[in-house]
Amino acid sequence: MSGTLAGLRFGEPRALLGLLLLVVIALWLARRGRGALRFSSQALFDGAPVTFAQRLAGWLARGRWLALGLLVIALARPQRGLEEHRLRADGIAIVMAIDRSGSMRALDFEQDGQRQDRLTVVKQVFRDFVAGRDGLGGRPDDLIGLVSFGGWPEERCPLTLDHGALQDALAAVEIPEPWADARGRPVADELYQESVATAIGDALAMSVERAQAAPAKSKVVILLSDGENTAGVLDPVEAAEAARDLGVRVHTIGVGTTGRVPFPQRDRFGQVSYVAMDVQLDEKTLRAVAETTGGRYWNAQDRTALTHVYEQIDSLEKTAVEAGGYVEWRELYRWLLLPVGLLLLFESVLGATRLRTLP
Repeated sequence: MSGTLAGLRFGEPRALLGLLLLVVIALWLARRGRGALRFSSQALFDGAPVTFAQRLAGWLARGRWLALGLLVIALARPQRGLEEHRLRADGIAIVMAIDRSGSMRALDFEQDGQRQDRLTVVKQVFRDFVAGRDGLGGRPDDLIGLVSFGGWPEERCPLTLDHGALQDALAAVEIPEPWADARGRPVADELYQESVATAIGDALAMSVERAQAAPAKSKVVILLSDGENTAGVLDPVEAAEAARDLGVRVHTIGVGTTGRVPFPQRDRFGQVSYVAMDVQLDEKTLRAVAETTGGRYWNAQDRTALTHVYEQIDSLEKTAVEAGGYVEWRELYRWLLLPVGLLLLFESVLGATRLRTLP
């Protein structure tokens, strides 16, 4: 929305005829004159000093006429027009499904010359996608929700226009850490291993369900993963077929590459070392999921490539916008009533005290 000054107008322009009436009355009074004591000669007053009170007395009448003129203008209801240009946006519903499995801890991304794990960079670029930074336009009119998944999916944020709350939910997405007792011995290791697996199919099903329930006409899921489907109940392609039948388009992003990448490893004393480990990116499945629903697949191997992916998604998933405008007229008469009151009060107080004159 933007606004420009559309001009001034009067809500009751006929009231301005009162100004003409004031002029007629002022001329009539000036012609009629006023009562005064008469002297045979004014020579006695020649050269007499003019006091401040005498000078001020001359302004009483002027102040009265000015107050009456402002009152007439106030009765005419002056208004300032602010022309508003509003954009009515029909946003789309976007559910972002982010992989938080153990492989997202890989340090094959860089930011400002420093190694960054995949999840950190993914979260940063997703923030830019939503808010509109780093060359991305932002999605202020879209309902956006968030699902994270490892061995099972979790809804982190329902579809919302409150993107501040969405950003808070995104910040809380973390890769699970191993559980250990006070002596550093592993605890519930099987449950931990399940939590860092990758349930792509289940995550897609949850995301599609949330998107399908949205009131928006266009419904999209963006699924981001760096691995293979190693957990869960549903096959990713079967979940994609359900998405297609429900009218939900799925774009998929494969993060990183297949091969050996460095992982941080912390020993019991808190020391961090880096170990090269093998990771597998199932591009075939991610591509099949996207193509089944009419979406697209991208592979992002660094931050620049990931930002470019979101730029393309921005261009594909456009928000319908309809321009409209109106003029909002704001009343100004109240700004005139204050000087009217002050002028009449000034004339009333001084005319009855210090500047009182004989009739």
